[in-house]
Amino acid sequence: MSISDKTRKSLEKIGLTSYEIRTFSALLKSGELTASDLSQKSGVPYSKIYEVLGTLEEKGWIGSDDARPTKYFAKSPSTGLETTKQKMETDFSQNQNIILNELVPLYEKSGTSERPDIWVLSGAINIAAKILEMVDTCRNEVMIALPEAGVDLVKQALPKLRSLHDKGVQITILASDKMDKESIKAIKRVAKVIIKKGLFGGGIISDKRYVVILLGPELGGVNSSEVVAIWADHAGLAGFARQYFEYLLKDSKKV
Repeated sequence: MSISDKTRKSLEKIGLTSYEIRTFSALLKSGELTASDLSQKSGVPYSKIYEVLGTLEEKGWIGSDDARPTKYFAKSPSTGLETTKQKMETDFSQNQNIILNELVPLYEKSGTSERPDIWVLSGAINIAAKILEMVDTCRNEVMIALPEAGVDLVKQALPKLRSLHDKGVQITILASDKMDKESIKAIKRVAKVIIKKGLFGGGIISDKRYVVILLGPELGGVNSSEVVAIWADHAGLAGFARQYFEYLLKDSKKV
């Protein structure tokens, strides 16, 4: 069984070594194997195979029985991924606390203030261009609050949204209950769509960091030149906007 380069690189990015990948791949192909047989089939030196098996078992990717000699078997990739994810989250949380406890007091003592990029945008064309740019560069998650007047913008963004969907980006759209059914049907193909009654205003949050918040009239309104929005590259503001977005989702209806 040959693992593609794309999958191999992804496994490396989540912490598996080359030897671990080769060993797990051999178990997926052959089923239960002894350490000696695994060394031969995977090409991992026998002097290293027990160390590799130990770390794979610790990471949750393989298991072993009580036979003599011991036989090893692959666990579900879903199980391995979940175990790795939980360990990474735990490690990150522990390291985060250590780092913050020591460095935040130093930062506050220095009197330095953050200088995030915050811009005021005016005019529907400028705002639409910035939103399309955010959608185009999104890598993990995009959340969009879409008033009725934003239909034209979504039609412009659909090709980019389809591309993000194909890349595995999580897309959530909170749409007005007054939006037409055809538009809802189109965006449902690429996003999770939630209907909100009485939705006014709108905005977009990209990768939990970049945010556009509409402050003026609804996009596309009669006085569209007066539309005003804030664009920010600020994790704190994006986090606040995300919390409000999730609050709106609670009493909304999934399509």
